[in-house]
Amino acid sequence: MAKNLVIVESPAKAKTLHKILGREFDVTSSMGHLVDLPASKLGVDVEHDFAPHYIVIHTRRKLAKQLLQEARGKETIYLAPDPDREGEAISWHLANLLRDADRPSRKQDGAKSAVKPRTRASSSASAQLPKKIFRIAFHEITPQAVRAAVQHPGTIDQKKVDAQQARRILDRLVGYSLSPLLWKKVGRGLSAGRVQSVALRLIVDREKQVQAFTPQEYWTIEAALKTAAGESFTARLERIGDKDASLRTQEEAQRIAQALKSEAFVVAHVEEKEQKRYPKPPFITSTLQQEAFHKLGFSSARTMRVAQDLYEGLEVGKEGPIGLITYMRTDAVRVAQEALSAVRAFIKRQFGQASLPDRPRAYKARKLAQQAHEAIRPT
Repeated sequence: MAKNLVIVESPAKAKTLHKILGREFDVTSSMGHLVDLPASKLGVDVEHDFAPHYIVIHTRRKLAKQLLQEARGKETIYLAPDPDREGEAISWHLANLLRDADRPSRKQDGAKSAVKPRTRASSSASAQLPKKIFRIAFHEITPQAVRAAVQHPGTIDQKKVDAQQARRILDRLVGYSLSPLLWKKVGRGLSAGRVQSVALRLIVDREKQVQAFTPQEYWTIEAALKTAAGESFTARLERIGDKDASLRTQEEAQRIAQALKSEAFVVAHVEEKEQKRYPKPPFITSTLQQEAFHKLGFSSARTMRVAQDLYEGLEVGKEGPIGLITYMRTDAVRVAQEALSAVRAFIKRQFGQASLPDRPRAYKARKLAQQAHEAIRPT
């Protein structure tokens, strides 16, 4: 039996990691969050510092017990959910559940959950946990990145846990406060949220601007022409004398177009110039979604589902599951030095030194970017 247990949040990711880590590691999945605020009530003690009351999700109780059973007898447990706030919160809740792995199971008040989850994030939580529970994080699921993470495990980032918890509490407070008002004033089944409500306000304000806009009519004139060699091209009327060709009515446009039909067209001047087009910055989450929409017609949700699959690993021929891109939730345009070195070596080998810039191109991050992860790139 393997002495090490790795817990991730998805079966696909577990399959890819198991292939990389081999027989010395068991890899299992939590299927996302095991612990959350209760669905039937607010779950936040507003009178006592907004303390959340977490419970094991009803549909995940069996899975929670199964994870505890798998944890028993292991020497080391590695928590490997995604390297973001949600992943850190999943790790924190898992650590709290797993601290009881070698103790008798105990029931939560009024529920048949395997353990009683903690209700508050605490900076001293790691000190109360078994020493053999570690947090590992990687931004690409490749053998090098995964093995490096296992060789240099860390601890749970409490600031990320606190950030996720604050966001979850805000979601609950806003949703539980405003949704009933919508049901009363507008109709049943509607919902309000921390982000949803603000986004709706922005949409309404923009729509009011559109409705208040007074359209102005304008016309353009284009001529279908041919060169002496028979090459076709289109020319647009830009100026009339020394004035811009600003045509406001159909009658004016038709009058000028009719007059042009009897004129001879001459190429008076040809200007040639060389233009440089610089590559766009590496993908971040938003630009990946935009490009997928423009080029493929994908919705943002579909793009993220596909990106999640590519990150967690897909079957590639006889090689089995392989992680194909770096972590897809990022606002950073930087690329890891190892990847830059590999790309530069490839360019030099394939195209020669002349095609290689003296130094890698650097892009400026957007204002307020967190830059916790590198840009999205193939692995």
